[in-house]
Amino acid sequence: MVQACPRGIVPVPRNHNEREEDTAIKAGGTPEGWAGEPAKRSQKDVDARWTRKHGKSFHGCKNHVNVDRMHKLVRRCHVTDAAVHDCQVVEKMLTRGNTGSGVWADAACRSAEIGTTLKAKGLTSHIHRKGKRGKPLAEQAQKSNRTKSSVRVRVEHIFGAQAKGMGGTIVRTIGMVRAKARIGMKNLACNMRRLGQLRRLDPCPA
Repeated sequence: MVQACPRGIVPVPRNHNEREEDTAIKAGGTPEGWAGEPAKRSQKDVDARWTRKHGKSFHGCKNHVNVDRMHKLVRRCHVTDAAVHDCQVVEKMLTRGNTGSGVWADAACRSAEIGTTLKAKGLTSHIHRKGKRGKPLAEQAQKSNRTKSSVRVRVEHIFGAQAKGMGGTIVRTIGMVRAKARIGMKNLACNMRRLGQLRRLDPCPA
């Protein structure tokens, strides 16, 4: 299986807020003046957050998925705002009822704490190794990462299919509740389409 926390960023419509309004939202409060303007408040997404990936800024949510290595099916998903670090949801994504006991994820999910969690659950870590400042990875470690990537790329196929063949990933609703429902349905639809592909490949499974 590929149990991973890839950065499945799901953009949402951007809010055009003042800096003071964004500060209040991040602090969990309501910006001054919004309480008296329900129409304005209903059009503001206070759950989405900003993050950066590959030097670019994104505003929205994250679709974290656990993908079956053998069948490339989404076994578990979890939606957060885009600012949540991948390593924060690793434990929520782990399952034993999968097709293997290995866990593939990128280097952001590698830590002593996560390693202990995997061991306690009887899971084998195949998480990428990461270099340190002034101490790049040795050739052997780089080769190991490339081998792991050949498995972990299966999880990226899910996001590629959603972005290119299922109308894109952007969510045009407001609020986390609606975003979770929309993203969850897209993951389900992706599984249904994948199941059809598997049935065509093996119409009479044992």
